[in-house]
Amino acid sequence: MFEWLKDRLRRGPVVPVVRLTGVIASGSFLGNRGLSIESAAPLLKRAFEMRGASAVALSINSPGGSPVQSALIAQRIRLLAGEKNLKVIAFVEDVAASGGYWLACAADEIIADPSSIVGSIGVISAGFGFQDLLARIGVERRVHTSGENKSMLDPFRPEKPEDVERLHRLQAEIHDGFKGWVRERRAGKLAGDEGALFSGEFWTGRRGRELGLVDGLGELRTTLQARYGAKVHLPVMAPRRGLLSRLRLGTAIDGIGPSTLAAVEERLYWQRFGL
Repeated sequence: MFEWLKDRLRRGPVVPVVRLTGVIASGSFLGNRGLSIESAAPLLKRAFEMRGASAVALSINSPGGSPVQSALIAQRIRLLAGEKNLKVIAFVEDVAASGGYWLACAADEIIADPSSIVGSIGVISAGFGFQDLLARIGVERRVHTSGENKSMLDPFRPEKPEDVERLHRLQAEIHDGFKGWVRERRAGKLAGDEGALFSGEFWTGRRGRELGLVDGLGELRTTLQARYGAKVHLPVMAPRRGLLSRLRLGTAIDGIGPSTLAAVEERLYWQRFGL
């Protein structure tokens, strides 16, 4: 009721802001800390259905993550933009890299801070090999499968060249999809050599503008006030986090458990970009 009353009394244009922050992963992996279609969909729905909206702004701060979740969120943005006939403007904060840049490309326009990080248009798989450790401590690995490739890239067994080759083929397919999306959304804007643009390298927002990865440099509030007037209303759509989530507590309160390992994985994503 109060929200309805505020909408009625509001003066000036409205541009809802959707915060897309964090590592992109399915909800089961990072819980409330992660960014997924499950967490993003309600925020996008509220923004695009807001009465009197002149446009929708995306505030992006993500080092990437799951290509599937990235694609699902981006597709939802384009679907809603088409249904509501609203322009979408993405604003890059610290980083919109890899899957984060995938999300930025869902916008009609990308504005970045000059010192932000953009790009990293590539695919990565990382892990560890523990076979020597097991032998050193006297542990025997026993694996029984039905299907000769079921145990591909088992971290407790020596790496096989044929398994690596299969992984490279999978990565190439995903990378092709990523490149196709960027070409489609940045058609006529990309200025750099594709070999470099799609190599997985990343750049500052200032250099990204020169390469055609972003359209302009700036900050969300200043840019939107310049376009829509000083009285533009910028309601923020962000996930509601419970007390335990805000305190960074998870399922493993004592010792090392799933939430601790997820936090380490999350931290590694950010550290790739010096954050």
